[in-house]
Amino acid sequence: MTGNLIHYDSKLKPLSRALRTDSVLAEVLVWQKLRARQMMGFQFLRQRPIDKYIVDFACLKLKLIVEIDGDSHADKEAHDAQRQQALELMGFTVLRFADHLVKTHIDGVVNGIANWIEDAKRVN
Repeated sequence: MTGNLIHYDSKLKPLSRALRTDSVLAEVLVWQKLRARQMMGFQFLRQRPIDKYIVDFACLKLKLIVEIDGDSHADKEAHDAQRQQALELMGFTVLRFADHLVKTHIDGVVNGIANWIEDAKRVN
């Protein structure tokens, strides 16, 4: 668990700001649970540029990325897999949750993230 400096393409900053403004419901629901260090005291960032990608949520200290897969991910499985592999090669763990799961079982999603953090803390 380290807070190494993460580089990104500065051209992504305006797009990441726009994505924060135009968040879908599932992202808003997750952000309500992660913002302001509510998740076990860890800071999460929303629509964070990492390298050449923008991820939904990132905790840089844990090297954890949380992605919400909605309709925009349909028919993009190969792209998502390539993107995830690149992020994992940078040392990140990517947790993916379906949009409909977030909307119907937010407590389960939050518990899944918390369980991952507990496991990571035990290992480190």
